[in-house]
Amino acid sequence: MDEAAFKKKLTPEQYHVLRERGTETPFSGEFVSNDDKGIYKCAACDAELFSSDTKQESTTPGLMGWPSFGDVIKAGAVELRDDTSMGMHRTEVVCKNCGSHLGHLFDDASMPTGKHYCINSLALAFDPSKSGPPKNLKK
Repeated sequence: MDEAAFKKKLTPEQYHVLRERGTETPFSGEFVSNDDKGIYKCAACDAELFSSDTKQESTTPGLMGWPSFGDVIKAGAVELRDDTSMGMHRTEVVCKNCGSHLGHLFDDASMPTGKHYCINSLALAFDPSKSGPPKNLKK
């Protein structure tokens, strides 16, 4: 999909997050408190990314306010990239299928896997008709 197609499919806010590497305001996203069962997909290309089975609430200050996942739905669903923007070093999470920015991955002791996929709600679409494979979230 070229950028014109992304601009046509996405809202301006989604385009900013997904294609321009933006971030939504903490606690503003529609999926922050979503407890329904289903699959979270990339809002840009519909690739399956996360299962509700791995969605967790982080208790680490600074990491709360966005949908949080302990793992991806399957290996290879996302790509991890070094991100040195904003004067810090982070790990960017990108949709492997379309290259759209989703959020960041952090170490987080409050999560069962010790990892925290901090993902923008605007980067996600939710499909309640599917449930992902159960994950063992023990460290």
